[in-house]
Amino acid sequence: MVDDEKISVLFVCMGNICRSPTAEGVFHHLVRTHGLEDVISVDSAGTHAYHEGEKPDPRACASALEKGYDISFARARKVKDEDFKQFKYILPMDNANLSFLQVKAPLMERDKIELFLEYHPEKSGEEVPDPYYRDSDLFEGVFELVEAGCWNLLKVMRKRHHL
Repeated sequence: MVDDEKISVLFVCMGNICRSPTAEGVFHHLVRTHGLEDVISVDSAGTHAYHEGEKPDPRACASALEKGYDISFARARKVKDEDFKQFKYILPMDNANLSFLQVKAPLMERDKIELFLEYHPEKSGEEVPDPYYRDSDLFEGVFELVEAGCWNLLKVMRKRHHL
């Protein structure tokens, strides 16, 4: 690792109760499993405060639990101005949230904001669909996208930061 600070990752969606807490939970699990908790920190947030303080959507929790991941610890919060300085990776789930963050972020911090699926081995440039108002089956597809993206993100970070 280049410096003494933790490498911090923030996953972002609109309400912070489906996609981004799923990514937070999966990535946190991977970081812990690989013994990297001392060097990588993980969080999630929403661009809007619709669900602030709430647990993840029960459908997201169920989908994750079926695969062996517990995401129930996450609590929805809104992106704060200090997040742009605090986090080294800010990874929105879709283009709408990417645009929102790019407008809100200070100019010097915008380069750390990129679509989460840029780290997916086969879905670079694509979006993680928002399952909130849709059929519960979409949560399974979202989970699969997030899990693959998180695995590859960890692989890239390990190489990039010599972990």
